[in-house]
Amino acid sequence: MKASKVAYKPVGLALGFVSGMIASRLFRQAWKMLGNDQDAPDATDEDRTWSEVLLAASLQGAVFSAVKAAVDRAGATATRRLTGTWPD
Repeated sequence: MKASKVAYKPVGLALGFVSGMIASRLFRQAWKMLGNDQDAPDATDEDRTWSEVLLAASLQGAVFSAVKAAVDRAGATATRRLTGTWPD
């Protein structure tokens, strides 16, 4: 295993945690912007409609994926600037 990969591992873990926190906050804000006063429904929430559950799941997946990609890319770019190598 490359030394750069080993060195990036803790950075990647920390960035994953941070991206989860950011994505969670953005998702809650986006859900409220859609006019929903309640929290997003769980898949097993009996009182919510199929469309609400599927919309919430789709929005959450999109937000989490976009934030994760942005944070991972920023971390890799910063690592290259600091070390001169791209983390694998």
